[in-house]
Amino acid sequence: MRLSGKVALVTGGARGLGAEQARGLALEGAKVVLADILDQEGRATELEIRGKGGEAQYLRLDVTSEDQWKSVLDRTAELFGSVNILVNNAGLVIPRVPIEDRSLEDWGRILAVNATGIFLGIKHAIPHMRRVGGGSIVNIASIAALGQYSLQEVSYAASKGAVRALTKVAASQYAREGIRCNSIYPGPMDTGMLRTFIPNEEKLAARLSRVPMGRLGNAAEVVAAVIYLSSDESAFTTGCDLVVDGGALTQ
Repeated sequence: MRLSGKVALVTGGARGLGAEQARGLALEGAKVVLADILDQEGRATELEIRGKGGEAQYLRLDVTSEDQWKSVLDRTAELFGSVNILVNNAGLVIPRVPIEDRSLEDWGRILAVNATGIFLGIKHAIPHMRRVGGGSIVNIASIAALGQYSLQEVSYAASKGAVRALTKVAASQYAREGIRCNSIYPGPMDTGMLRTFIPNEEKLAARLSRVPMGRLGNAAEVVAAVIYLSSDESAFTTGCDLVVDGGALTQ
């Protein structure tokens, strides 16, 4: 119950890693809003959390829409009284191609969700956190922002690099108001998204050859990092890069 009395908003919370984050935050006592565009999955995750005794609400959010961000944050405060935690988890991944083959349309789409979406979340969460004397913003980035660049897709890597810069600037500007901002950098995780892009064991083995621990990460390992950065245990931590990658960036 490290998050008892706190209210958390998780984007991309309907399924996958975002849903696991929502479950973990609720288990630690937070009241959780799951924001996504996947209505059926979002409502199912909401009901699952409630069925286990947690407090949760699904709200529809396209993270590229400033108006929807304002509406969802206002509604979260109406439902639960405050906004203490924002987990910017929503993101898109596309297959890797050479830079010269990447279309401007795809570039813009990835940057809109992965970077602009997080900017809008930070921008509009800050006034809510200020009203309650502080809060914690946790941005889910990727080791694509930090290294192993030969493996990375250009628009995805650029968008996650932007997340890192956003985190540092927000941490610096709002630290004196008790608003912390940190980023988590997962390596390859055992998720449905990864399995889509690495569909066979041969390709998986090649990817794992770049991970010293020799395995994929699991959702619980990222959730633990989210809970730590959301809680008062990390009260003196802001602007940090928390890498969860099995040693991949040591390569």
